Amino acid sequence: MTGKEEDHQVTKSQWEELAAAAWECRENAYIQGDTRVGAALLTGSGKVFTGCNLEHIFRCHDVHAEVNAITTMVAAGETDLRAILIAAECGLFTPCGGCLDWIFQLGGPGCLVACQSRPGGEIRVFTAGELMPQYPSY
Repeated sequence: MTGKEEDHQVTKSQWEELAAAAWECRENAYIQGDTRVGAALLTGSGKVFTGCNLEHIFRCHDVHAEVNAITTMVAAGETDLRAILIAAECGLFTPCGGCLDWIFQLGGPGCLVACQSRPGGEIRVFTAGELMPQYPSY
């Protein structure tokens, strides 16, 4: 994995597929607060994996949607993360630092990270490197 942005090409129809999958999975979120989050990712082999947030009464045990999708991908034998889309009804909902750590580890700084704040709304796309520009090289 080079982590170069050109290695992470995603078509408009693939973004739309990821968005639909993320919003669908978001409905399964188990939350203590107000924010349901869904995520859908695309692997280098073209497979899609989803995850939603799972909040624990003791919030230190929360599982974020991005990590849920990534661990599902790894459990299925995939490790080549190309793109991930996060669906949440919040303005610009980008991954937290912990989620970005996993995105960097399996997708590199060129991994595409997209956010959508409502179904059918604008899909805003960034690279992991843009979201965390000072991330240590590895």
